[in-house]
Amino acid sequence: MENKIQLFNTLTRKTEKFIPNEDGKVAMYTCGPTVYHFAHIGNLRSYIMEDVLEKTLRYAGYDVKRVMNITDVGHLSSDADTGEDKMLKGAKREHKTVMEIAKFYTDAFKTDCEKLNIKWPDVVEPATNCISEFIHMIEVLLEKGYAYKAGENIYFDTSKLKEYYVFGNQSEEELLVGVRDDVEEDTNKRNKNDFVLWFTKSKFEDQALKWDSPWGVGYPGWHIECSCISMKHLGEYMDIHCGGIDNMFPHHTNEIAQSESYLGHKWVNYWFHVHHLNDRNGKMSKSKGDILTVSTLEGKGIDPMIYRLFCLQSHYRKPLEFSYDVLDNVKNGYDKLIKKIDSLKTEAGLDHKALSELSLKIEKARKTAERYSKDMNESIAKAVKGTEVDATAYIDFSDKFLAAVGNDINTSSGITVVYDVLGSNLNAVTKLVLIDAFDQVLSLNLTVDRPEPKAAVDPELEAFVLSKIEERKEAKKNKDFAKADAIREELLNKGVAIKDTREGTVWELV
Repeated sequence: MENKIQLFNTLTRKTEKFIPNEDGKVAMYTCGPTVYHFAHIGNLRSYIMEDVLEKTLRYAGYDVKRVMNITDVGHLSSDADTGEDKMLKGAKREHKTVMEIAKFYTDAFKTDCEKLNIKWPDVVEPATNCISEFIHMIEVLLEKGYAYKAGENIYFDTSKLKEYYVFGNQSEEELLVGVRDDVEEDTNKRNKNDFVLWFTKSKFEDQALKWDSPWGVGYPGWHIECSCISMKHLGEYMDIHCGGIDNMFPHHTNEIAQSESYLGHKWVNYWFHVHHLNDRNGKMSKSKGDILTVSTLEGKGIDPMIYRLFCLQSHYRKPLEFSYDVLDNVKNGYDKLIKKIDSLKTEAGLDHKALSELSLKIEKARKTAERYSKDMNESIAKAVKGTEVDATAYIDFSDKFLAAVGNDINTSSGITVVYDVLGSNLNAVTKLVLIDAFDQVLSLNLTVDRPEPKAAVDPELEAFVLSKIEERKEAKKNKDFAKADAIREELLNKGVAIKDTREGTVWELV
């Protein structure tokens, strides 16, 4: 198939035409979360942009297999193999077992992804599932002379490499984006940049998770898990490896070192790194205590789609500064956009279900034509036959959208194409199927059906209801259940239904 995607490759520091190892298929890997706490919105910016990358590739006709790890062991508070184990830290904080912490925060991360319309990867593998794979890779690295044992631990020997700092010409100081400088030095290392492949009982005696190994009871280092999990599910040749910019060094640098030493050939062709989300005090991070989560935004009445749009309006390779004032402006723009699209749905007489069925049929034809180099005009004309969709315009705007987002995932340009469609003289049905198709990439809920807005509540009625709810609460507290029932009936007669929930009593007009 024709390759129409351009990506900035962090490894070469150039924007390159994306050409997969296997025609029409993409092997893609995402560095997953360390599940010791909630993901903050800075973490989630990376996952939003990686989600758009995957969906752009699918929009272009590729068959994508995306794999992600879950770090539930071995990630220390410094990315350079020193400090406290993050999972153990979380378990101590909440007086739970490490696996209870891992399960709870994995589920929380998945919930956040669902709220942000981030597609769950095809394969999600916890590190603790792959201990045998880690041990095998370490054994091979020892046999090849790339690893050594010291102080009861196994280390990778970076002096055996022709080149260790593979990501451009940056100095070590420039690459140390996410590494703390207040941690102790590991005197077992032969070289400053060597890193741990396997820890034994000689370090962190209170480590909760340990396994038997040829070198003693212990647990894996953090860097090895992504190498082994990706190879387990994607094979020896990977197309795209993703992560936040702070993963570039030392994590991804170490991944390349151990993987290519193990394999004996190049491992990954394209590296995709998303830059930080900052606030006015700098980069957001859990170590600074800045736990600004999706739930925090929701608690302030902010739809997660507003945050997603905020991220998509900037380029992933630029730092993005967060503020509530900016989110307010994004919300205003989003509301106006949705209002325009809803008016088109009314004009066309299409609800979301009918629109999606039509859009899916056309998109299937378009992607098939892209994938197998069929005649696009003929494919789309056949798919839209008997509808009001303008086939020529559909192809033209689809090409414009792919050219926009396919240019190094330029999401702001992709959003511009949405507005171009709205401002065109096309009929309502054609506009809607195009926007619905684009939203398979943007995932902003642009065409979903929304409930009718509730009528404004009279302030006097609201004050009356709240006073009655408080009066009923006191009655129940005093075990005067007859009075509590009478208040419920009184409110119902005024058209107000109340319901008791774990969060308190809620009410609505009926």
